[in-house]
Amino acid sequence: MKKIELVNCDKALLELILQGDEALAQQTRWTIPAKWTEFGDFIFEFALKKITENPASQIWWTYLPILVEQNTLVGNCGYKGEPDAEGVVEIGYEVAEDFRGRGLATEIAGMLIDRAFGFKEVTTIRAHTLAEENASVCVLRKHNFKFIEALDDPDDGAIWRWELKKR
Repeated sequence: MKKIELVNCDKALLELILQGDEALAQQTRWTIPAKWTEFGDFIFEFALKKITENPASQIWWTYLPILVEQNTLVGNCGYKGEPDAEGVVEIGYEVAEDFRGRGLATEIAGMLIDRAFGFKEVTTIRAHTLAEENASVCVLRKHNFKFIEALDDPDDGAIWRWELKKR
């Protein structure tokens, strides 16, 4: 049984997120833990801009993982845009610190993978992690991602690229 429900963020929900946790909790009736995201407002502002420019792209941006049993927001996840010309889409996810170690990131990543591969144009799913053995690396390995290369990202420093090909 799935513990998580993914809620795709439309313009209204992204605007609500940017109003702050109190407004988000009040309007959604979700429990909002402190530090549910470590990425800050930038990613939500960016997704809002992209969705405003192209409403049809909404499914390729931000999702909120809700722990169904507790009606609690437990992180942030989604895609980093529409599939490119080669059919590659990138996933990203985070789980709030108080909810880590429960298999939620694995479930979230699995849901993002299944959703993306449900589109015929998606041939490959990409992810990046810090260049170290960590929980995200374990999540990707559980889903059969393959290490592709080490990179030096101008913003994040040393990172690893991972990919999963559609079967």
